[in-house]
Amino acid sequence: MSIEIYRGMTPKLGRAVFVHASACLIGDIELGDEVSIWPGVVIRGDVNSIRIGARTNVQDGSILHVTHKSQRNPAGAALNIGRDVTIGHAVILHGCRIEDECLIGMGSLVMDNAILQPRVLLGAGSLVPEGRVLESGWLYLGRPARQVRRLNEEELAYFSYQAANYARLASEYAAAVGCPV
Repeated sequence: MSIEIYRGMTPKLGRAVFVHASACLIGDIELGDEVSIWPGVVIRGDVNSIRIGARTNVQDGSILHVTHKSQRNPAGAALNIGRDVTIGHAVILHGCRIEDECLIGMGSLVMDNAILQPRVLLGAGSLVPEGRVLESGWLYLGRPARQVRRLNEEELAYFSYQAANYARLASEYAAAVGCPV
């Protein structure tokens, strides 16, 4: 794994974190306990901060980045991800906020200052435009993402199941391949 210091900021890892050897973490990043970062993931906190909550998993080939602070945009756009979030393969998250127990489908793109409230299911290949807010408890699909239907109890329960499953898988994987946790 590549963990790089940038502008004096070193990524901070919580307890029992799994970072695959091919992942790259740069700069102002904090990972909560039992976070798993899978092959080919790039998390670049070079010009703003990235915070990822406990038991969140970031799957293969995803890119997480931020927007710099400027005169036009004094705060820039940090990236904040809650706990028990599943981020599917090849997702791009840029300067947005993903709250607890969300699932971001494969190949989705979430832009600056967009907010996914807790327990949102964003279908594969969706695009969430800048500044858009997705309401808790709904399935969203499309480019741009549109509210499709309320999630049922089984789907809502799946968020915590998936997070726990990935925490278990990361622990097994780390033991099998000798990657640190």
